[in-house]
Amino acid sequence: MLRTRVTELFGIEYPIVSAGMGGVALAELAGAVSNAGGLGTIGLAGFTPEGIQNEIAAARKLTSKPLLVNLLVPFLRPGIIELVVKEAIQGVTFFWGDPAEYVPIAKTSGLKVIWQCGSAKEAVAARDAGADAVMVQGFEAGGHVRGVVTSLALIPATRDAVGPDIPIIAAGGFADGRGLAAALALGADAAVFGTRFLASNEVAADPRYQQRIIDAEAEETVHTELYDIGWPNAAHRVLRTKVVDAWERAGRPATGQRPEEGKSIGRMTRDDIDVPMVKYTVMSATNSFEGDIEELPFYAGMSVSLVREKLAAGEIVRRISAEAREVISGRLASMVH
Repeated sequence: MLRTRVTELFGIEYPIVSAGMGGVALAELAGAVSNAGGLGTIGLAGFTPEGIQNEIAAARKLTSKPLLVNLLVPFLRPGIIELVVKEAIQGVTFFWGDPAEYVPIAKTSGLKVIWQCGSAKEAVAARDAGADAVMVQGFEAGGHVRGVVTSLALIPATRDAVGPDIPIIAAGGFADGRGLAAALALGADAAVFGTRFLASNEVAADPRYQQRIIDAEAEETVHTELYDIGWPNAAHRVLRTKVVDAWERAGRPATGQRPEEGKSIGRMTRDDIDVPMVKYTVMSATNSFEGDIEELPFYAGMSVSLVREKLAAGEIVRRISAEAREVISGRLASMVH
C-alpha cells in the first residue's frame, strides 16, 4: 500500500524521509529513521570535510540501511561535493542553487540526486539537469523556504509540469500519516517530515527548543528574513520569540539597523567547529550551543500544531506509516461501498 517510486528507488520500506535540518539532523536521527524503514537524512551544511566524514561514519555505525545527506548550495566549499559522493551513502539532496551546475557533478558517482525545489518551474529544471527525484517544498515548511506556494497547490502542479515518470518528494506541512496519505494522493511518491522529528529523542536540538515545538500552534510561526547573519536574503519560517517581537516593535528595521545587532549571544561548539554566535545568526538552536537559547531562531513549520509529544524517531516512523495505511484503507473502502 505504501510502495512507491521512492521506496523502490532507495530500497526502503516506507515513503517517509526525515528533513536534512541544519545543525540538528545528524547521525543519530538519520540512523534511527533509516533503521525504522524510512530514509534518514544528515544535514551537512557548514560542516568541514573532516566533520562530514565523521558524521557519515557515525551514522554508518548505527545503520547499514540507505542514507541521504543534505547540502545547501550557498554553503558549498570547493571539493565538498567530490568528497561527499565518495562516502557510504545512497543519495544527496541539494537546495537553493542552479541544478544544471551541480546535478551532473554528483551524478558521476552513481549516487541518487534529489533537488529540493520551491516551484514547479525549478522542478522542471532539475528534471532536465538529470535529477533522480525532485523534492517540492510548500510555503508551510519550517526552516528556509524558497517558494511561495502551498503544498496543496504545489504538489499537483509539479506533477503536471514534470510528467509522470520522475519521483516527487513532498515537503512542507506534513507531520502524521494523514499528511503522508494526502501527499501521495496529490501526486507525490513520499513526504518529508522535519518539524515532527524536532520532537524526537535523537534530534540534536536543545531541549527547550523541543518543548517550544510541542507547545506551539501554527499561528505562532512567522515567515521572515530576520535571522540572516550567515545567510542573507533567504526567507525562513520560525516560531515567534522575544527577538521577533522586539524587531517588530522597533518597526521591522533593515539589516544593520536592528535592535542589538552584532551582540554576542554565545558559542556553538561541535567536533569540527567552535565559533562565536551573534544576534540574528542563521544557526539553529542545537544542543551544542552555550548561551541565551532564546536569541536563536526556532525553525518550525505550520505542522507544529500536530506535534504534541516527544517520541523516539523509530516510533514516529511507525506511527506515520500505520496511520497512512488506515487513511488509505478507509478511503478505498468508502470508494468500494
